[in-house]
Amino acid sequence: ERKTCEPGVPSSLIKNIFRHYVKMPVAREAFRIVEKCSERYFKQLSSDLEAYTRHAGRKTVEMADLEVLMRRQGLVTDKMPLHVLIEHYLPLEYRKLLIPVAVSGNKVIPCK
Repeated sequence: ERKTCEPGVPSSLIKNIFRHYVKMPVAREAFRIVEKCSERYFKQLSSDLEAYTRHAGRKTVEMADLEVLMRRQGLVTDKMPLHVLIEHYLPLEYRKLLIPVAVSGNKVIPCK
């Protein structure tokens, strides 16, 4: 029989992100704990987003669900809106996808 394996965030990505913020070498044992914590965090995040979407009577997770989750986590506040976090932490190519921008011809990108 084949074992089914759950999808996950690649450990190399977690390691690179963690190293970027820690800015020093990380012991192998410490990294394993960070990896487990990251996995649990994303499982909980997904579960919460699914619950918010179902509560709203929808089948698709929308940006509003993520904003509600981030408000409950204290990341988004009246003084720190979601767009500010997007501009601060995401690269330009992702910002363009998430934040509407007016361009010539009276068009707004991205279109909803």
